[in-house]
Amino acid sequence: MGIGIVIPLLPLIFFKGSYFSPSVSENMRNILLGLLIAAYPLAQFFGAPILGRLSDRYGRKRIISISLIGTIIGYALFAIGILLSNVVLLFLSRILDGFTGGNISVAMSAIADISNEENKVKNFALVGMAFGLGFIFGPVIGGILTESHIVSWFNYATPFWFAALLSLANLLYVLFKFNETLVKKVYRRISFVDGFINIKKALRIKELRILFISVFLMNFGWNFFTQFSQVFLHIKFAYTPAQIGMFFAYVGVWVAVSQGVIIRPVSAKYKPARLLIISILATSIIMMLLILPKNVFYLYLILPFLAIFYGFIQPNFSTLLSNMVSDTSQGEVLGIRQSVLSLSQALPAIIAGISLTFSVSIPIILSSATIFLAWLVFTLMYKESSEVFDF
Repeated sequence: MGIGIVIPLLPLIFFKGSYFSPSVSENMRNILLGLLIAAYPLAQFFGAPILGRLSDRYGRKRIISISLIGTIIGYALFAIGILLSNVVLLFLSRILDGFTGGNISVAMSAIADISNEENKVKNFALVGMAFGLGFIFGPVIGGILTESHIVSWFNYATPFWFAALLSLANLLYVLFKFNETLVKKVYRRISFVDGFINIKKALRIKELRILFISVFLMNFGWNFFTQFSQVFLHIKFAYTPAQIGMFFAYVGVWVAVSQGVIIRPVSAKYKPARLLIISILATSIIMMLLILPKNVFYLYLILPFLAIFYGFIQPNFSTLLSNMVSDTSQGEVLGIRQSVLSLSQALPAIIAGISLTFSVSIPIILSSATIFLAWLVFTLMYKESSEVFDF
């Protein structure tokens, strides 16, 4: 929900704040916006493998708790940066929150700890459903909390204070309610360059290489959409933060329906690879349709199909990866996956920030094209293997 609050607002905050002198051109602001959005996943690229290995060594609960403290501080710093119109604080907060936000790999490892091959897709889908639910409520709340005509002291910093409180509640819940899931602790060497080592590992094993490349391309494309559709909506349809929040909430509803309801009976009938071939291609085609409507009503007719097919993709990728490694390598492989995801989030932000200087539709076009490339790679090159690997 905290992430759901942040994503719809970040580009608008950056342009509405008085962070730059009038001499800074709009093109330069676009580029700096891309760098600010990229700061979070780049920091996550370094943080996720470190947190994943620490969780293999010390347990999931302890590392999740420590990382949530970093998230609390990160949101608070961003709120202060907004109030002080200090762009340096904005960057520092996103870097800190990104580094500790790598705890998603730890959470996924905890799910893997308590799952077997029969229920793994369903359990990973529950994580996606929870994320989808956060995307339903987060953007709506974030948009409302910026509207000063509702409450006089609401401003662009208010959603970030609220996100910090949510993270504090999350921390308390983990401390008092979460039971440790790791049975056998594993000592692994930890290095600050583990993110780069993980990318090398992702490409080393032939059977896993195609999966990781497919995951990278899929998320590379999807992040063009999530990171810059706010600018697309603001310029093409004059959307306000509250309206952008409703847009993302609408997408979140359908992702939650996909991963919480539809995927269960479908995954019982079809293997993950088959579902991925269909879902990735459908996501690419539907994504391209988003640039066509001149009336926003038609945009909302298209979005449920986009969200439902996308909702199938992440749980099935996670399942294929998890099934191909041993029990002692679950934290390791999901940490590698998170490094791949982080890199796939950072690069689109930088590219799209530059592309905005030409057209607001270019990020959507790039999204569709890259997702289609992911479909080609997975469909033509992926081969299922019964072998189980160790790292």
